[in-house]
Amino acid sequence: MIDRSWIGRELAPVDLTLERGRLRFFARAIGETDPVYTDVQAAQRAGYADLPAPPTFLFGAELDGGTLDRLLADLGVPIAKILHGEQGFTYHRPACAGETITVQSRIADIFDKKSGALEFVVKTSEARNAAGELVAELRSVIVVRH
Repeated sequence: MIDRSWIGRELAPVDLTLERGRLRFFARAIGETDPVYTDVQAAQRAGYADLPAPPTFLFGAELDGGTLDRLLADLGVPIAKILHGEQGFTYHRPACAGETITVQSRIADIFDKKSGALEFVVKTSEARNAAGELVAELRSVIVVRH
């Protein structure tokens, strides 16, 4: 069983600088066809300062920063035992190429089902720009199979 004392604990913040090439690559990878995600002029005509981060892009910030790997190690959970349960996003403002976004996460809940055969780790995160403005709120659920 995962130690419930992790509930409420904050994880190390992660900084992610948004680069145009990476934003374009991600947009293509998810099948995004709107040119605002790949063409700077189209993005600026649409009112963005630069290419905006495509939907779900910010989820990758913590993966890049190794936060998930460290969390699993701290919890004593082998990666082979996890499933992606759920993720959700609430967007407050666009994040564009050239910006650095800081993602701060915390463990919101840990619970089990099926008499402990499945445990769920609920992680909530806030993504903020360099001015400290809230860009997005993220929620993800990791399922651990026992």
